[in-house]
Amino acid sequence: MCLNENERIDMLYSNDVKIIQSAEVFSFSLDAVLLANFAKPVRKKNGRIADLCAGNGAVGLFLSSKTQARIVEVEIQQRLADMAQRSIKLNKLAEQMEVLNIDLADAYQYLEKDSFDTVTCNPPYFPNLDDSKKNENPYFAIARHEITVNLEKIVKITSGLLKMNGKAYFVHRPERSLELLTLLQKNRLAPKKIQLVYPKKGREANMILVEAIKDGRQQGIRYLPPITVYNEDNQYGSFVQEILYGGKKSD
Repeated sequence: MCLNENERIDMLYSNDVKIIQSAEVFSFSLDAVLLANFAKPVRKKNGRIADLCAGNGAVGLFLSSKTQARIVEVEIQQRLADMAQRSIKLNKLAEQMEVLNIDLADAYQYLEKDSFDTVTCNPPYFPNLDDSKKNENPYFAIARHEITVNLEKIVKITSGLLKMNGKAYFVHRPERSLELLTLLQKNRLAPKKIQLVYPKKGREANMILVEAIKDGRQQGIRYLPPITVYNEDNQYGSFVQEILYGGKKSD
């Protein structure tokens, strides 16, 4: 597999997935791993999964071991989409996965509405405000801030892509949870499962994972046991250790 300058291959050891990364662009982090672990994608071979705001393809690649369904990754940044496509080839997943290097606003030109069983998204977390402090590196700025797409548009397109009773999975910041849950309900997506992620015991949550069902009943939200990332000794807790390494060692 040909790597471009300043690229490397990292591993998700728990399922032996290789992913091409570079310090010059936004790399996947724990939120992508947690989202892929949290999601319960359609498993059947004729199922369809869309991963929006895919970056270098981490979430879709990590989902591939949980399903036989077709996975399409949607990413606006050409360099990241190219890295995702090469990672697909590196993992010999070309028959299961593909990458669309498009603006999410144009999704319906390439993806049929009401045709997907599962949609996942690890979106930009921060609004694109005039006084927002943004990274000078455009790859980081677009990944972190709503420069090319905002949460309202993401949720609307997610709902449009899903079949009735299809499931959507999001990871976001707790401070925007009310906005996310409101947008889900506004767009026919009923929140069903919520899980908070804490960096350490005694600290405030810094991530929220949400499952929603298209046209599902609005009652019956389940709050799953919280995830705590680090132990008191600043090492990964057993849950995070398992989803990252699966009993294997990074060295």
